[in-house]
Amino acid sequence: MDLDLVYERRGAGEPLVLLHGIGHHWRAWLPVLDRLAELHDVIAVDLPGFGRSPMPAGGLPHDMPRLVGDIAAFFKTLGLDRPHVAGNSLGGAIALELAATGQVASATALSPAGFCTPRQLRWAVNVLRFHRYAAHMPQPVVRRVLEVERLRAMSFGMLLARPRRMSADAALADSLALRGGRAFEAVARAGLRYRFQGAPTVPVTVAWGTRDRILPYRQAALARQLLPQARHVDLHGCGHVPMHDDPELVTSVILATTGASV
Repeated sequence: MDLDLVYERRGAGEPLVLLHGIGHHWRAWLPVLDRLAELHDVIAVDLPGFGRSPMPAGGLPHDMPRLVGDIAAFFKTLGLDRPHVAGNSLGGAIALELAATGQVASATALSPAGFCTPRQLRWAVNVLRFHRYAAHMPQPVVRRVLEVERLRAMSFGMLLARPRRMSADAALADSLALRGGRAFEAVARAGLRYRFQGAPTVPVTVAWGTRDRILPYRQAALARQLLPQARHVDLHGCGHVPMHDDPELVTSVILATTGASV
């Protein structure tokens, strides 16, 4: 069944679809959205059960094949024929899976899931669960905490290498998205069994934050081993959500993959 996914669309040119991580929303891409829209028709989407997008119907599994299928169906709904894709974390894994099945023109994966041990993945999920539980405090309390720069930096220090660059409004929006991510637990449970095993034949870039504390940078070594034909980039000084830490660097990495000129 087709899902009526919520998305933001800006710019013109070859289509580029942006996929966020677990518990996030399309606004994760705001720091780079307008930069990318100067050269692409950019579509940033809320994944099923996250942001404002509905949950998948019928109690079907929220595993990687289902997520990939939902995004492929989303392409068809918008009339997109093999768009470029870029994704972060869970979204990075989806981007690589789409590349492995030839459904996209190129894929950029930022700190993608699928290159860690089950123990490492449990750690990552539990850290995010802790953040999610904290976000369930009354919204006025969450707002007041995040309005204090020092507390905001502490709250997002596991996700970002430079959390002080994040505005209070963006921090609140991300916290509420994590709290309201109805598919979080189902996707997290299914993801504990996931490892990337595909072989993309389209241009692929895997870029990893050297200060990633959720899916640590050492996991990039396995990505290099399993994807020898891909372009591998170190995002120096960036954390797990590098779009906030260094928007210009992330923009340049994505555009180099899509082949757009600046």
